[in-house]
Amino acid sequence: MSIAYTIAGFSVGAIVGLTGVGGGSLMTPLLVLLFGINPSVAVGTDLLYAAITKAGGTLAHGLKGTVDWAVTRRLALGSIPASTVTLLLVGHFAPGGIGGATGLIKFSLGIALLLTAVAIVFRRQIQNFALAHSSGHEDPRRIALLTTLTGAVLGVLVSISSVGAGALGVSALFFLYPRLPTLRIIGSDIAHAVPLTLVAGIGHWFLGSVDWALLGSLLIGSLPGIWLGSHVSTRVPDRVLRPILATMLVLVGSKLIVA
Repeated sequence: MSIAYTIAGFSVGAIVGLTGVGGGSLMTPLLVLLFGINPSVAVGTDLLYAAITKAGGTLAHGLKGTVDWAVTRRLALGSIPASTVTLLLVGHFAPGGIGGATGLIKFSLGIALLLTAVAIVFRRQIQNFALAHSSGHEDPRRIALLTTLTGAVLGVLVSISSVGAGALGVSALFFLYPRLPTLRIIGSDIAHAVPLTLVAGIGHWFLGSVDWALLGSLLIGSLPGIWLGSHVSTRVPDRVLRPILATMLVLVGSKLIVA
C-alpha cells in the first residue's frame, strides 16, 4: 500500500508542477475516495504534506524577491488564530472529536473543491474585473483589514478541508491587490500557505489525525513529481490543463457533497 501512496504522491506532485495548483484539492479527496482514509486523517496528513512541499516554493520565491511579506503577514494575522480556534472547537465539541467530524469535513471539502474549480477557470476574468474596478487610491487600512479577514476565512476552510490556500487565496488577492504583479501574488500566497498549513497540521497531530507513515510515502513520490511537472509544464498549454483540472475538482467535489 505504501507503493500506491507513493505513486499517488508522484501523480499529484506532477499535476502541481504542471498547473501550480491542485495539491490539497487532489490529494485529500484521493486519500478519502480511492484509499478509504478517514477524512480527518487525510486532511491532517495532507496539511503537513503541503507545509513541507510549499516550503521549497516559498524559498524560491523569497530568493527571487517575489513575495510581498506585508501581504503574507496580514493573511497570517487572520488565518493562524482562525485555524487554531477552528480545530479547538471541532476537536472539543464535535461528537467523537476530530475523528467524528467526518460528515462536516467531507461536505466542507466538497464545497472547497467546487469553489477552487471556479477560481481556476475564471482566474483571468477575476483579475481583469478587479483591475477594471480599481481606482488605484483605495484606503490601505481598509485593504489591510480585508486581507486579514480573508486570511481568517482561509484559516477556517483550510483547517477543516485542507483546501483553499492555493487557488482561492490567489483569487482573493487578485481582488484585493489588482495592481500587484501576478508573480508576487502567487509568491505571497505560497508563503502564507506554509505557516497556515503547518499550524493546522500540528493542530491535527495533537488531535491524533496525522499518519506519519502515509506522509512519508506521499513525500517520496511527490517531490520528484513536482520537479518533473515543473519541467514539462512549458510544453503543455495552460488553456488545456486548467479546464481538465477544474472538471476533475467539480466531479470529486460533487461526489463528496452528496456522499
